[in-house]
Amino acid sequence: MPNQEITSATASSEQGAGIIKPYYSPRLCNDDLAPTRDQNWSWYNIFSFWMSDVHSMGGYVVAASFFTLGLTSWQVLLCLLCGICIVQICANLVAKPSQQAGVPYAVICRQAFGVFGANIPAVIRGLIAFAWYGIQTYLAASALMLVLLKFFPSLTPLTVPHWLGLSALGWICFGIMWVLQAMVFWHGMSAIKRFIDVAGPAVYIVMLMLAGWILYKTGLSNISFTLSTKTLTVGQQGWEMLTATALVVSYFSGPLLNFGDFSRYGKSMSEIRRGNRWGLPFNFLLFSIVTVVIVSGTQSLFGQMITDPIETVSRVGNSVAVALGLLTMIIATIGINIVANFVSPAFDFSNCSPQKISFRTGGMIAAVGSVLLTPWNLFQSPEIIHYTLDVLGSFIGPLFGILLADYYLIKRGHMDVDALFNATPSGRYWYRNGFNPKAIAALVPAVVIGLVISFTPSLHQVANFSWFIGAFLAGGFYRYIARHDRATSGAIGYMKTEAE
Repeated sequence: MPNQEITSATASSEQGAGIIKPYYSPRLCNDDLAPTRDQNWSWYNIFSFWMSDVHSMGGYVVAASFFTLGLTSWQVLLCLLCGICIVQICANLVAKPSQQAGVPYAVICRQAFGVFGANIPAVIRGLIAFAWYGIQTYLAASALMLVLLKFFPSLTPLTVPHWLGLSALGWICFGIMWVLQAMVFWHGMSAIKRFIDVAGPAVYIVMLMLAGWILYKTGLSNISFTLSTKTLTVGQQGWEMLTATALVVSYFSGPLLNFGDFSRYGKSMSEIRRGNRWGLPFNFLLFSIVTVVIVSGTQSLFGQMITDPIETVSRVGNSVAVALGLLTMIIATIGINIVANFVSPAFDFSNCSPQKISFRTGGMIAAVGSVLLTPWNLFQSPEIIHYTLDVLGSFIGPLFGILLADYYLIKRGHMDVDALFNATPSGRYWYRNGFNPKAIAALVPAVVIGLVISFTPSLHQVANFSWFIGAFLAGGFYRYIARHDRATSGAIGYMKTEAE
């Protein structure tokens, strides 16, 4: 439960999952955005959240690709471990304000951007989720199509693209996956929690079975942890290690930014830290080792290195094993899609108009928007995917930097939770007409610099660090611009203690 100051029965009315006080503005509050009453997520639920993020087809490809950079196995594993430890530290920092107040990321942003200015980061994050929700749904649909073709070869004529770049069978599979994800999401956060508790471990079972099958077929002597024939100088090795570390952080930047949407349900910060510790460094490293065993084995078994898990599973001789493997990967993809690209825009769009857009409506806006983008065309262009990753980092990095700089350096951990829902000029986070010009002034140049780096060919290698560049620039800009607003130790505010 949130602190008694938030959930006091005095002048408050309980509605739905949140605590809505009479003086909370309807322009800023509904049942989904109000401080939650149900802070019951344990460390295992947080652990499962990260398992769903890591154990996906995208996570598999990213981990496998790092072993082709020309680095030795210990160098790659060190990069993976360093990158994921950075993610762990950042996740703990992002989690605290949302767990403290029991509100999602979009509401926490009101402290830095203003009660209405928070719609800027909310819309940015929501629009980014549009593309990735569609791409992940398409990946899951592709796996489903392979299962259907394995058992029903007569469906092959339906695989010829004929409308908007997708075949009839492709549309059917995409529609099935779209509906399945919507059904899980529609049942709310409790259903999502139960789903991700199962999805992550299920993929581990399949991955371990696949690794066992690979080892059985090839033998341990044919498994190499150095999957590249490149010869790099010491300087090149150092640069590749930095790049790999940065890419790990960039890959998790989306769910990391809106981690508050889930940490708000945490029982305590100690539970969240424990879940992050097991769900990130330990889990990611083990997953990476299993991944490289499989990828290395495919080189020995099939004569080529296969980094696509769908293709690897499809080459297993037993049809039942193929079906079970692909269906499990479908479940995993649904898990990460709901976690990273459904829940976030649901809260983000609801934040824009709380009385008209509920949590469910916000999520469905993202789901419908993802179809209109025809993500299969987007995914089939490597150049577009590359720019999308860089642009994502250029926006998410600055938003992350401003959020942490405001909470930890300017507000010093103090938070007036009631003021997050106060839409009057007397509210602490009203700033100027509901917008904080200082936060916007820090955001714009940081994003512009990131975009310039991303779209300048000569700076291609630097673009891999767009998240870090954006976070440090925006955080530094904001710390300087808002230096006179820095809270003193005696500032009026509220900070939940570990004991509470």
